[in-house]
Amino acid sequence: MAERVLDEVDRKILAELTRDGRSSVTAVAENVHISRAHAYSRIARLTESGILTKFTALIDPIKAGLRSSAYVTLKVRQHSWRELKEQLRAIPEIHHIALVGGDFDVILLVRAEDNVDLRRVIFDQLQSMPGVLDTQTFLVFEDLDTR
Repeated sequence: MAERVLDEVDRKILAELTRDGRSSVTAVAENVHISRAHAYSRIARLTESGILTKFTALIDPIKAGLRSSAYVTLKVRQHSWRELKEQLRAIPEIHHIALVGGDFDVILLVRAEDNVDLRRVIFDQLQSMPGVLDTQTFLVFEDLDTR
């Protein structure tokens, strides 16, 4: 399938939905200055093409009881990535997974109830996984929302 080129209207729609994923199609259309039918068809096309992948809620981790967060880097055996990523997806405390290049292979955002729970995830779950060679933990002292 050919890669879809985004035009200015698509970018404006994506910006509106990024700002507020709960916006109605009518509100998006009004803010982008297009008809509701046009907004609806554009959003459908963006979804079908895989550009718009999901609508989600952002939470305040502290207010949600997740008072301890860390970025955890992993060095992994390269041949184990396929199995490892499925195991990582199954851990509810992991909120983001990225395969990266550099001094480590994977970076995770881990959010837990407290430091005891964070320690459990890192030492008992992550470090015991076959395929994980090493971990490094960077505690988050403050989260800043950039949107």
